[in-house]
Amino acid sequence: MVSRVDQPLKDDVLKTLRRYIAVGDYGPGDRLPSERALIDSLNIGRSALRNALDQLEREGVIWRHVGKGTFVSHGIGAEAADDLLSGLGHQLTPFRMVRARLVIEPAIAREAAVNATRDAISRMKAVMIRARAAASWAEYERQDDQFHRCIAEAADNLLLLALFDSLKRVHREVAWGTVERNSLRPPKNHTSFREHEEIAAAIEAHDSDRAYQAMRAHIQSVSARLFNGR
Repeated sequence: MVSRVDQPLKDDVLKTLRRYIAVGDYGPGDRLPSERALIDSLNIGRSALRNALDQLEREGVIWRHVGKGTFVSHGIGAEAADDLLSGLGHQLTPFRMVRARLVIEPAIAREAAVNATRDAISRMKAVMIRARAAASWAEYERQDDQFHRCIAEAADNLLLLALFDSLKRVHREVAWGTVERNSLRPPKNHTSFREHEEIAAAIEAHDSDRAYQAMRAHIQSVSARLFNGR
């Protein structure tokens, strides 16, 4: 927990980083300097910088690709675009949101099967392990989101990754209603575990058609459980 004394300092670092991105005229897809360079340029500590970067990533301002660096998603001055995505989420029904996912995510999975590196596949597998070990549904859902983003990263296409991030931004705003859970955490036989493994296996095998179909089947399965109340 951040104390009241620490909070102003944390906010100042976040404002400093926002100003740095804005003044530097960084646009979508631009890579930020390394953490070491930012620490030296902004005269801030490593921990404070990482906290600020974490916050900007949660807001969708930046995204981080292991081994490649930190990139700007939409720039500090794009509040209107962010408002547009939020507005779309409020207008979409869950059914239409699922239809959008069915169009976009299987295609991204197909690209991931073509372009995935060993490191990208290793990250997918690590996320699946954490998902199985999740002690709560909330933690599982965080790992589930990360699994799907790993696939978008594996596609190795900045435009597709930005499209995926926009899709997730809208997804968070859709009114899904109350999802009832019958357990504190996902059961060991939770269907998505097997479905994720099938997607990852197809990507690892560089089988693009299989990856496409596996992702499509997964989204349809999740949709069926959601709309049938299971």
